[in-house]
Amino acid sequence: MNRSTRRRMLAATATGLLATSLGVAVSATATAAPGGTASRTCKISTLPYPADTYRADANVVDPTGRYVAGTALRVGETDNQYLLLFWHGQQVTEVEAEGMSEPVDINADGVVIGNGWAETGIGQPWRYRGGKVELLPVLPSTGIFVTAINDAGDIVGYGSDIVAGEYVGLRWPAARPGTVEVLDAPVDAQPTGITDNGTIVGQAGPFGDWNGWVRRPNGRVDALTVPGGGSTTVAGAEGRWAIGRVWLGGTTSTMVRWDLRNGSYTTLDQELPGLTDVNAKGVVVGGDRVGRGNTSRVLPGGGTGVNIGARSISDSGTVVGFRNVRDDRVTPVRWTGC
Repeated sequence: MNRSTRRRMLAATATGLLATSLGVAVSATATAAPGGTASRTCKISTLPYPADTYRADANVVDPTGRYVAGTALRVGETDNQYLLLFWHGQQVTEVEAEGMSEPVDINADGVVIGNGWAETGIGQPWRYRGGKVELLPVLPSTGIFVTAINDAGDIVGYGSDIVAGEYVGLRWPAARPGTVEVLDAPVDAQPTGITDNGTIVGQAGPFGDWNGWVRRPNGRVDALTVPGGGSTTVAGAEGRWAIGRVWLGGTTSTMVRWDLRNGSYTTLDQELPGLTDVNAKGVVVGGDRVGRGNTSRVLPGGGTGVNIGARSISDSGTVVGFRNVRDDRVTPVRWTGC
């Protein structure tokens, strides 16, 4: 699933109203056409969100498509209030957040994980379940961040080792609540995904010289790359698939999808602006596109003066993200039938 940390600093007054109970504020259906547009059944709709917020975004969707998590910003006279939003179907729950907290993944039970900041300015991960946000245990570090959760509730992430000045891979095992452990992974590891059978993927190495890797449930670590490839980043994994980018020399790179069973790979459509998520069927999303194999299609809802962005995709094909109309607010959206 998904999986980025964005910093937003906004100074604006809220404009317009949208009732929290509003289910669809904008709807568009793509028409079938050759050359990369979405199918005729692909539709976009706006998720409900608090009326007094300036902007809202849908960050992650669970594998079943039932649960969604995102963020919103309420602009006050003196201070801005950041909110976490949790959707179950069309019902949305808002929770006030400390600073710029952000959800990064969600499992089929609706358990959400995300990253925030402690009062000391150090990264502090959290988990939302049972209607409550709870801080995850951490190790001594200059910053700890989570990246993925599987359906068993196992969480992976990374922290910075104060002594060595390197990243260390971390795991919060569901079988041992309240604990966090250093993962047996490559040096300078940053795990970015965990599948339901416990397979973990990530990248390691200094900035700009990354190596992709996969850690099997038995502890064996294999490389994730392509023949002749150089620096490799791994964006995440779901089911038997992992996605990432491989540099082939200089500034030339290609986006790929690996089959974790045997390490084989498919080169993805380079029309994709980037990669943000993959589902258990190997379908990927990034920017305004959804990709299957080496082809991709544009999602409906964008156009002149309108930006859209797909952030996460469920196994059922539901996609969530944002829509930004020029001179108007950013709204959380959901695509279905794409």
